[in-house]
Amino acid sequence: MQRSLGRTWRRCLLAACPLWLVAAAAVAAPASSTQDYLPPWNPPPAGGVHFQVAPVDAIADLHGDIVDPQLVVFFAGNQFMVVHDLVTAFRQAYPQYQRIYVETLPPGILAQQIQTGSLVMGNLKIALQPDVYTAGKGAIAHLQEEHGWFADTFDYARNGLAILVPAGNPKHVRGLADLGRADVRVSMPNPKWEGIARQIEASYRKAGGEALVTAVMQTKVAAGTTFLTRIHHRQSPLRVLQGEADAAPVWSTEAWFQQQVLHHPVETVAIPAAQNSVATYTAAVMKAAPHAEAARDFVKFMAGAQARAIYAKYGFQPPGR
Repeated sequence: MQRSLGRTWRRCLLAACPLWLVAAAAVAAPASSTQDYLPPWNPPPAGGVHFQVAPVDAIADLHGDIVDPQLVVFFAGNQFMVVHDLVTAFRQAYPQYQRIYVETLPPGILAQQIQTGSLVMGNLKIALQPDVYTAGKGAIAHLQEEHGWFADTFDYARNGLAILVPAGNPKHVRGLADLGRADVRVSMPNPKWEGIARQIEASYRKAGGEALVTAVMQTKVAAGTTFLTRIHHRQSPLRVLQGEADAAPVWSTEAWFQQQVLHHPVETVAIPAAQNSVATYTAAVMKAAPHAEAARDFVKFMAGAQARAIYAKYGFQPPGR
């Protein structure tokens, strides 16, 4: 009897084995496929030992030479895709500057870094101060009024909004009003430190009045169907790609980069001009710039045709007249 039970058990194990393998493969497949979407999405610097283990050790928004830099630029995070081409072209035009360090974090975080004197990321503390700081035009004006940080400013690009959705648009999102639906999971920037949040809220008002703003930013936040990001230009595309969000209002250049440059499985839902919000980006030379001449040279380069062409390559519009 015992041997008969043993044979029966072995037969059950053998019969179940293929099913177990199929189940294991089904569980493992999403992890391996979504791993490919993890940032950084820029090419790494040449040379040295390349060590990157996503998601535990992969620094996406600190770029270049952190030791004894000759130029330090704090860029609004949504321009991360431009940095590699822009810095390469600047080095060629101004070969005296080779060690360049750039951060592409949310402007509110960068402003706090300037104010406190350092950034702590994990176990790393960075006490560098910028020569050039960029953000939305309104944010620059507010910071200048509050702190008087800037020696000179100029506008260099514009950008509008779009909605990023998974390939196939499974929730049939047609516009901003659909983001108020209870069944649509939204990835939304946190207004505390992301300037884009105010632009998106303004567009919600145009599309559905205060009722839509309340639905997305209060009711759905409380219900857990609107997720407020800490670093929107990384988290929102990733949440869409990994099936954690059905829609994410983003800058149009971010949607274009994910779809047309990285060829990730996403689609873009256009926002009509009557509901859209267009931001103007402003660069500011710091009064306390550690490398004042380099700052002036970089701003001069940013105003030139080569830099404008690089921004246009990634979908940015020229500044308004």
